[in-house]
Amino acid sequence: MLFLGNDESPMNYADNTYHFRQDSTFLYFFGMDYPGLAAIIDLDENREILFGNDLTIDDIVWMGTQPTLATRGSAYGLTDVRTYTQMKGYLNKALLGGRKIHFLPAYRIENKIRLWQLLGINPDETVLKSSEELIKAVVDLRNHKTDEEIREIEKAVDISVDMHVTAMKMACPGMPESELSAAVTAVALASGGEIAFPVIMTVNGQTLHNHYHGNILKPGQMVLSDCGAETAMHYCGDLSSTFPVDRTFTNRQKEIYQISLDAHQAALDTLAPGIPFRNVHYAACRTIITGLKQIGLMKGDTEEALAAGAHAMFFPCGTGHMMGLDVHDMENLGEVYVGYAGEQKSTQFGLKSLRLARPMEPGFVSTIEPGIYFIPELIDLWRKEGRNAQFINFDKVEAYKTFSGIRNEENIVITDDGYRILGKPKPKSIAEVEALRC
Repeated sequence: MLFLGNDESPMNYADNTYHFRQDSTFLYFFGMDYPGLAAIIDLDENREILFGNDLTIDDIVWMGTQPTLATRGSAYGLTDVRTYTQMKGYLNKALLGGRKIHFLPAYRIENKIRLWQLLGINPDETVLKSSEELIKAVVDLRNHKTDEEIREIEKAVDISVDMHVTAMKMACPGMPESELSAAVTAVALASGGEIAFPVIMTVNGQTLHNHYHGNILKPGQMVLSDCGAETAMHYCGDLSSTFPVDRTFTNRQKEIYQISLDAHQAALDTLAPGIPFRNVHYAACRTIITGLKQIGLMKGDTEEALAAGAHAMFFPCGTGHMMGLDVHDMENLGEVYVGYAGEQKSTQFGLKSLRLARPMEPGFVSTIEPGIYFIPELIDLWRKEGRNAQFINFDKVEAYKTFSGIRNEENIVITDDGYRILGKPKPKSIAEVEALRC
């Protein structure tokens, strides 16, 4: 089994690099948070080998004294340490002996090139020729979080809550989104870790992954904050909040916000070992349909609307995803394995974006994040096409095209008899959010 660690990645020239982030599976098995490493687990010969190169004097001039690779390896239980150039010979010997080299799909171009150099695999074929056996084995291990991992994830969630409370307390009319984004990033960095993913901090919450921070907060708007911390051990938190720019929500904002909270609770109430997460998602969707029917935006039979995917105009994404060393855990290994246990995904709009559908098991950690979004372009398209017109009151929806979007998100772990919300409580009720506003 061949595991390639990550290298430094230049931003605009070789010596000016992005923040280094080790490959999560390499971290999981070997723990070593340094660039330029690879490792082999040889089951037939019962050995683990670390490959890399020691720093030269030129490196030390710029980086200071560093432990040797052998010293670093021994700290992690790796005593068989070899130079990077020796790896090709080791792999060639295995191939000549008729042995299969198992490796995971490469997502960085430098590792695709390494697989070409080491195994002669075209960079365009590294995903296709990766080992399904190894993918399934790694997914099964990493999906089931140990007690130690859950404690580390809770640290990340606690810091993430602090990030959200910071934004809720300081936001006010006239402030740029960038100031809020900088403030929550500072909370993550001050904890000794990093942000788990690029911060979403926007008055345009209808854009699901909005990383633009150039708007100025105005009265009557809401801010959608989606951000999380990554601990020094690289375990992630992932939370979302929505709060008014003013001290309080408007009545119309409260109405939609409460429907989203009800959907959130419906999802939580459905969680249990053995329950497919698809059912959790459907519970949230039914609640959204029912709530929107009550205020006149949807109509017709709830189950028929659900089957037709009519709610996806307001909720075009999924209720949750696995989380751990990656904020979307092991997404590079394929959602069909991580979130679907090999089952094929739906192609229906909305449902095709559900990242997690498999039956839940003790130790699974996931997000719960249903939302309600009013996307003008999507509303216009569906109205023009007459799509799901039997379930949607387009005339009434028209008045909500400038509403934006709402999302609340928490992180949970499945227990032997139910679930537990991870970390300290994040303010999410209308009263809790308004109590923090400036």
